[in-house]
Amino acid sequence: MLKIDNLAADRGDRNLFSGISLELNEGELLHLHGDNGAGKTTMLRMLCGLFQPTEGNVLWKGNDIYELREEYTADLLYIGHKGGIKEDFTAVENLQITSALNGDALDESQAWSALERMGLRGFEDLPTKMLSQGQKRRVALAQLLVSRSKLWILDEPFVALDIDAVADLQEIIREHIAHNGMVILTTHQEVTLTRGEVKKLRLGKKRNPDSSANEGANDV
Repeated sequence: MLKIDNLAADRGDRNLFSGISLELNEGELLHLHGDNGAGKTTMLRMLCGLFQPTEGNVLWKGNDIYELREEYTADLLYIGHKGGIKEDFTAVENLQITSALNGDALDESQAWSALERMGLRGFEDLPTKMLSQGQKRRVALAQLLVSRSKLWILDEPFVALDIDAVADLQEIIREHIAHNGMVILTTHQEVTLTRGEVKKLRLGKKRNPDSSANEGANDV
């Protein structure tokens, strides 16, 4: 489904990573990890088609994502650090707006149901500027419950979440994988991601002082 072929990225005159190649298929999760500044967010943005690689290609169903464009983004849900929350709108309005931007009509009952599952009962009709950081994160992540996208790309989705919310998100990810969905995410937290197929990719220099300083070590 998703193939990364010899991917490389530079930031200024610094090479973040190079020579990254892997495949991700239905029912699989890729855990992208590495130190701060290793290029994790850059990699995710490349996989979303938001950042052009220095070298290499990203293929979806055998086709370059930069040629597919809207066809690829229709299969993709990306949630970054900020989550795309508009603070003057309520949680319900935010969820309806993001769904509309993704090409899906979402009625209020569906939005309320998704927000309730994310632990936001009683906060659905408040402006999100009145919510805590953890609650705002839950509003953004509620998109997962109403999305029909095959591929989820999540940048530090567990940040600012309490124990209960982390457990809820883990279960949502498991359900998506069980239904042949695909997930790529970054996280520094120790969490059980899924019972299914998990691949790991570490970006950054290897820590073994006896080895060469290779970038983008693939753990798979």
